[in-house]
Amino acid sequence: MRVSIDVGQIRKDFPILSRTVREGRPLVYLDSANTSQKPLQVIDAIEEFYSRHNANIHRATHQLGEEATEAYEGARIKVAGFIGAADESEVVFTKNISEGINLVAYALGNAATSGPEAERFRVGPGDEIVITEMEHHSNIVPWQLLAQRTGATLRWFGVTDDGRLDLTNIDELLNERTKIVALAHQSNVLGTVNPVREVIAKAHAVGALVLIDGAQAVPQMPVDVQELGADFYGFTAHKLCGPTGIGVLWGRRELLETLPPFLGGGEMIETVAMERSTFAPPPHKFEAGTMPIAEAAGLSAAIDYLHGIGLEEIHAYEHELLVYALDQLREVEGLRLLGPAEAADRGGALSFTLDGLDGREIHPHDVSQVLDAHGVAVRAGHHCARPLHRRFGITASTRASLYFYNTHAEVDALAEGLRQTQKFFGAA
Repeated sequence: MRVSIDVGQIRKDFPILSRTVREGRPLVYLDSANTSQKPLQVIDAIEEFYSRHNANIHRATHQLGEEATEAYEGARIKVAGFIGAADESEVVFTKNISEGINLVAYALGNAATSGPEAERFRVGPGDEIVITEMEHHSNIVPWQLLAQRTGATLRWFGVTDDGRLDLTNIDELLNERTKIVALAHQSNVLGTVNPVREVIAKAHAVGALVLIDGAQAVPQMPVDVQELGADFYGFTAHKLCGPTGIGVLWGRRELLETLPPFLGGGEMIETVAMERSTFAPPPHKFEAGTMPIAEAAGLSAAIDYLHGIGLEEIHAYEHELLVYALDQLREVEGLRLLGPAEAADRGGALSFTLDGLDGREIHPHDVSQVLDAHGVAVRAGHHCARPLHRRFGITASTRASLYFYNTHAEVDALAEGLRQTQKFFGAA
């Protein structure tokens, strides 16, 4: 059953989607898991901020300063409503999701993390940090660094052959030594939507905190952090039609109050003397220096835009498009899909390898280059998830990723481009 959003009308909001590339070919943009395109409403909001309201926040006492602060803090309120936070003080703005994860990983191993509440989760020798094999590097490296700094042990959930999280050893992996569990809500390579509620429940049963990386999930489905039950949840604006340079870390208020600052600087302080400083309450404790103000205005506009279409409608349309894409890719001989073959509990990231009829693999960089020559933009490489590619015995893959502005005709263009790739390399 077709879902009733007007994709043709939506595409008019995205000027870049009407341009041509590579000798006049229509652009087919299938790289939204990397970064999404921006509608006019977001572009206009950023231009409006710089044209009429530009000033620094919280410190400028003139009218422009008030307007800039209102735009920035208004964006925080908007984000809180978007993800179901209890209030806006639980929303910390960062540069991106990577910074948000690093903030938590740093704080859990900081000697300044002290007090009765903090001792429950402060990481040290003998403690365990649990991640998964399907994480991208931003949700692996910070935890490796935390383990190296503190003497803790890093452990992880494996991945099944069909690209699902392997939870068969969950009762052994999560135990009284586990302090923090960090996992993706949705894989950026496999498209797998993980059973995060089950993991959260098990982790909380042993007293561990849980951080959910929602970078791929928030753009594609409604998320309510309170209903989900996590302790931290992060995402980035540029994957949900917002600008680059701003991300969000949501954390439960009592945890943010307990954790020490991540970066020191202006506006994150309460008082400063030469001997020592005291710090502002969250979220400002974690926002040192001049923050991404215009980007916050752009994020606010992006949330308005997505709400205008409807997150449920976006999710339903993307699911329908995903079902169609899976059917079309099955028809491409020599294509090996990574991740679930069916659309259930799966998002629109479609990573694959491509063989010729002679059985030899065509390198993903070659696949993407030929597709690009036909106007089809995809990503090739390990997608910042090298351990996951090693799990499947490959070094790289090609990834096409769908968003609500894509069409069935663009999926057809991808499938045809792959067949042209095989012809180009003389394998079909």
